[in-house]
Amino acid sequence: MNKNSSEKESPKAAGQAAPQMGKRQRERAIVRASFVGIFGNLALTLFKFIVGFASNSIAIILDGVNNATDALSSIITIVGTKLAGRRANRAHPFGFGRLEYVTSVIIAVIILAAGIISLRESIDKILHPATTNYSALAITVIVVAIVAKIAIGIYFHRRGKATNSQALVASGIDSNYDAVLSAGTLVVAIFQLAWNINIDGMVGLIISLVVCKAGIEVLGQAMAPLIGTREDDRFGRQIREYVEGFPEVQRADTLVLDNFGPNEIIGSIKIEVPDQMTARAISELSRKIELGVRRKFNVMLVVGINAANPSGAFEEVRDKLAQLTAANPAVISFGGFYGDQETHTVYFNLLLQFKCDGEAVQRQLVAQMQKTFPAYTFEVETDHDYEG
Repeated sequence: MNKNSSEKESPKAAGQAAPQMGKRQRERAIVRASFVGIFGNLALTLFKFIVGFASNSIAIILDGVNNATDALSSIITIVGTKLAGRRANRAHPFGFGRLEYVTSVIIAVIILAAGIISLRESIDKILHPATTNYSALAITVIVVAIVAKIAIGIYFHRRGKATNSQALVASGIDSNYDAVLSAGTLVVAIFQLAWNINIDGMVGLIISLVVCKAGIEVLGQAMAPLIGTREDDRFGRQIREYVEGFPEVQRADTLVLDNFGPNEIIGSIKIEVPDQMTARAISELSRKIELGVRRKFNVMLVVGINAANPSGAFEEVRDKLAQLTAANPAVISFGGFYGDQETHTVYFNLLLQFKCDGEAVQRQLVAQMQKTFPAYTFEVETDHDYEG
């Protein structure tokens, strides 16, 4: 979720959202990349198992197991992408896009499980070392594996960024780790051939710890969008600036964006318009904004309306509120100001720092305003964000 303060960028930034693939085009690109990963990792697994068992090297065998889990991760990516691409239905009106994030969680768990299993095997190898026998073929396979995993990692990373696929990016990170791990296996072989020193178990232990670390990191990244994270601030400012570009909009704030899957963002925004606008004019304006944001930013936006009357009888009230909020470090901004002459009620919104006690700040401001303007009642809505 993204909540944006009143910061603005250059007007040139407005409407310059990054171009996005169509859903089917994106799905095909992810599946294609995943098949490349499946075939590449299965080939590496086969080679490493043959060489690992022939040389009796736990490090090479574990490296091969890790490649096998990478192939499984690519299969899961394909399944997750297909499931996430299903149409919304009555039970799931926002679609199934978040299943892609679940896919990333599963991949992270697989990586972590592989690390834990290999950790156990490596400790056993340290306690009960066995003779290893590295050949020229073994060295060649290891070097080829390093080059191949670097290439696969770069490929996954680029395709993941291009398709906005967290699962592919996670697989790319894992592949880069694998290249480092294969380099560790190469070190084992060099020590064995050059000095007849067996460090197979120790390197296997290091490999296991690195794999576990990668699994924890990927798991954290995968869980973040499921819990709810902030959208890019620049993206939010572009949307708000675009909305404020409509002549009738005096101010746009309280932008909330909720991620229901890659390229599936639903949000809301509040705009201030002159209180003399008719219902028809407001309806036309909100439709234009919603349609424009959908076309430019691929965001389904709901527009809320605040009537504004900051001048006239309530000008003194608004000026006092502006003075108090400017002096309060917990307040980022205020908006939605409207004074009802008939009921003597003043409405406004406060955007507060996350770290502050919102209720306490609200009570303090209302008490200060009530003291200066005892004839009025003050109704406040609060939201939280950060300045940055």
